Amino acid sequence: MLKIFQVSTLVFFLFASMHVSAQNFYKEKNSRDNIVSIGMGPSFAYLDNGGQFRSINFEIKPSISASLTKRLNDRFELRATGGVQWISSGGNPSAYVQNIWTANNSSFTTNGSVYYFDVMPTMYVIPFGNHMNRSIINFYGGFGLGVMRANTKQTKSFSKDEVPKRQRITTGYVPIRAGISYTLGPFSDIALEGTMLATFTDNLDGNVGFNRFGDHLVQGQLVYRRYFFSKSEY
Repeated sequence: MLKIFQVSTLVFFLFASMHVSAQNFYKEKNSRDNIVSIGMGPSFAYLDNGGQFRSINFEIKPSISASLTKRLNDRFELRATGGVQWISSGGNPSAYVQNIWTANNSSFTTNGSVYYFDVMPTMYVIPFGNHMNRSIINFYGGFGLGVMRANTKQTKSFSKDEVPKRQRITTGYVPIRAGISYTLGPFSDIALEGTMLATFTDNLDGNVGFNRFGDHLVQGQLVYRRYFFSKSEY
């Protein structure tokens, strides 16, 4: 009797483990087409009073982002990203430059934060149909459209006695992103990602027309990406 019980117990657990394994295998046959990402890293702002960019004399500030991505097929996905980047003026402008800024009533200093949100399609260099058979290393990139809000404090001189004035501006921009991802496991990647937020304004810093181009933001981030199911697939 004891022997029959032991054999029955063994058979039960064997079939139970096979059933669970079969369920997990079947479950992972359904591709995890949703991705949540969190990134952070250094950044800088290309501003008229941002510094001497050719001589790499400008301020480096942190940036943080979070994204939600929906894979559309084996090569393309749609990504929504929100985040914040801190910006600052920098460098050591000459007396000649300061005279030009004074004549134009331009800001000498700018410090603050920029909140942004954008939507963009992204393309993978190496396509994959299921999250379980993606390549160890992949490249991706794309561009889209977004809106940002800059909140800054600005001064019209370098005088320590001047009280900074708060300035706010909302503008659109074109996000341009590219990255290289490395597979950490079945459901997660780590990526190095570069981003340029090409704005539609030259007035994030209160200093207009001094540089050849408008005001733009540049980021380099380390990004953690996690694949997950939608609720309807559980």
